[in-house]
Order: sequence, then structure tokens, then C-alpha cells
Amino acid sequence: MQTNFSLAQLADPHMASSEKILRTCVHCGFCTATCPTYLELGDELDSPRGRIYMIKDMLEGGKPASTEVVRHVDRCLSCLSCMTTCPSGVHYMHLVDHARAYIEDTYTRPWHDRAMRSLLAAILPYPGRFRLALGGALLGRLMLPVFKATPGLQRVAAMLSLAPSALPSRGEMEGPAVFAPKRKRRGRVALLSGCAQPVLDPGINAATIRLLNRLDVEVVLPKGEGCCGALVHHMGKEAPALDFARANVDAWTAEIEGDGIDAILITASGCGTTVKDYGFMLREDPTYADKAATVSALAKDITEYLATLELPAPSEAPGLTVAYHSACSMQHGQQIREEPKALLKAAGFTVKDVPEGHICCGSAGTYNILQPRLAERLRDRKVRNIESTAPDLIAAGNIGCMTQIGSGTGLPVVHTVELLDWAYGGAMPEALAGRVGNPAA
Repeated sequence: MQTNFSLAQLADPHMASSEKILRTCVHCGFCTATCPTYLELGDELDSPRGRIYMIKDMLEGGKPASTEVVRHVDRCLSCLSCMTTCPSGVHYMHLVDHARAYIEDTYTRPWHDRAMRSLLAAILPYPGRFRLALGGALLGRLMLPVFKATPGLQRVAAMLSLAPSALPSRGEMEGPAVFAPKRKRRGRVALLSGCAQPVLDPGINAATIRLLNRLDVEVVLPKGEGCCGALVHHMGKEAPALDFARANVDAWTAEIEGDGIDAILITASGCGTTVKDYGFMLREDPTYADKAATVSALAKDITEYLATLELPAPSEAPGLTVAYHSACSMQHGQQIREEPKALLKAAGFTVKDVPEGHICCGSAGTYNILQPRLAERLRDRKVRNIESTAPDLIAAGNIGCMTQIGSGTGLPVVHTVELLDWAYGGAMPEALAGRVGNPAA
């Protein structure tokens, strides 16, 4: 794609990066075949190619974001299916991230939109606040039919619909802490606790720690580690996103320079995609650029790390059929596709691929709150495809997907690592208790 940025514009490293990305696009349109919003809406402007044209025009002209540009960029899920499909290697993720930050700087949203985004940014990245908010949501759910029926309150209704019907118990394995194996240590890793996940399902990190300890791997939950920054990053709020990134880089660097770590493990693939991008996000920060690059190089999804270990024979043979949902951030963002399925098969599960597995479930961070109608359509499409495989349960590696899909099906939805913990000597995941049998028992 030909571009016409001025030298003054290209002096901005963010603009220079976007200009380079724009030049790699050859207008082929392959991306339209795998874009969820284009498939649902059939509008070229709701495809990656259409958004690229709009972003180019906005950035190249130095124009404030228009309402039309904002509408179509907001509809983008950042699922990154287009990046998997693109034959030219267009790095759409960095382009749309820059566009969102540009929109945040140049566009004044309606007050109710600003209020909702500010509320989400002030609550979701902070576990304590999020836990309190879920307590309030239990009362708010009583008014759910009213919110659903009231124009302008669909986002509130979507938020309440996604909240659990009961407040999850606090996790037993919270940081900062070190969890040592009983036998001789053969590895040491840091584990990202996260923000929303330990509140919604503390059993995921607990299962991860138990499994790794049984495999003789020491697990550290570092002091000062917190939200990865993805939630605010994808809303264009760059300053707080980079603050979260710097805090985590500091926390993990202290471990790297202290007792050392072999990897930084992440059990929410949405967070993994962002942490692996810290090196790019902080590339212009002279204090953090090198440290962030080191952190990104050490970051691994839990299944990516487990695939490098020599696992014993499973102590359980559950004999259950699992529909594996590959989160967009896993398969497109991190290009991890086979490891989770291979691990589940080796653990004794029958694994089914989901038709249209490359299409997003509609979770996408805060998308299912900010774009509830489209998110619901995508969720229902995903659930139909999953249920067509007639599984006993659903496995996924991202808490957002688990929550989204779980709101549309009666099938239990379990994190991949919880199933692996069960197969290798741990307890049955709480989500399965009383809902599936154990044919091998």
C-alpha cells in the first residue's frame, strides 16, 4: 500500500511503525474470509482491509478520529485471525492498537461511553475492587430483566449477565509467595496471577501450582506483579497500560536477577499475548526496553511450558470427550495450536476440534460488555459449533472465553490446566463435580 506520511509525522516512532505496517498491505482481501465482524455484518468497513483504509486515512491526514472510524474500529475484536490469514505478514495488532490510542487522544466519546469505559478500567484490573463489584452485581442481577428491556442499558445488562451467580471463594494460593516442590527442584518459574481470573476462578492458578509442584517445578508469585495491562491497552488507554507493564517488568526482573527463573508462565492467553508484546510496547523507554524484551522472551503459556517437560503416565484415565476451544489470543496472538490438544490427548481425554474454530467467541476482553449484541451473536455461533461435536465438556485456556461461552451453554467449561492437574493426580475440577461421571472410576 502506498503511503504519504510527512517526515515530521514519521519522526514519531508510533507513526513510523504504523506506516511500515500499512506499506505491507497489498489489498488482497484474504483477511475478510476469516474476520468475525465481516462474516456477521457483511460490511467492508467491518473487515481488517476496510479498517486499514480508514486508519491510514486518519493517521496520514493527521485528522481527529471521526465517529465513523470509531464505530468500525470499536467493532474490531482484536482476535487477530486476519494476521493468521494474511499472506503478506501485515501486523494488524500493532496497527489497531495505535489507532485505538490515537482515538483516545483525539476523539471525545459520548458521556455514557466514557463512563462505562472508565468504570471498567477502574475495576477490572484490580482484584480487590473487582471482587467487591461482583458482590454488588449479585444484587444488580435482580434487575436484569429491566436492564435488558431498557434502551441504552444493554451494556449494563451484558455486564450483569456475565457476572457469576455466586461470589467465588478467595483463592488459597495467593501471592506474593513461593511454592516449592516436595522433591528436588528441577525448574523454577514465575506465575502471573492476573486480575480478573483469580477472582472469577481461583482454581485455575491453584491447579497450575499443584501440577507444577508435582512435576518438581518451584512456582513463585512475585511481589508487585499485577494486571498485565491488556484490558486498558485494548481500550486505547496507553498510559495505564504501560504503567502495568512496567510494574510487572520490575517484579519479574527482581526474580530474574535474584534466584532466577526459567520462564514466566501465564494461564490466561489474552494476558500472554500482551506480555509477549512488552518488548514492543516499551521499546522507546530507555529504562525498560531491554528488561521488557527479556521478560517477553521468557513468557510462555502454561501449555507451551508443559509441552517441554517429560510428563509421567497419567494417574487418572477420565475417558471424557473434550471440545477444545482455542482462544484467539492463543491460536492467532501466540500461534499456539497443537500443544494444548496434544497434552489433553496424552492425559487420556478424547479431544474434538470445533468447527469454525478460528472464529472468535465474542469475549475479547471487554468487548462482550462494550459490544453486547455482536458478542452475543458470536457466542451463540461458537456454542452451536461446540455442541455439534457432542462433547462431555469444553476446555479452554482463557478466562474471558470460559466466561463468555459458559454464559451460552449448559456444558461445563474448564481450563485446560485443571484437566491436566486432574489427570496427573489432582482433584476433579470443581466445575465438573456432579456434572460428569468418570467412566474409568
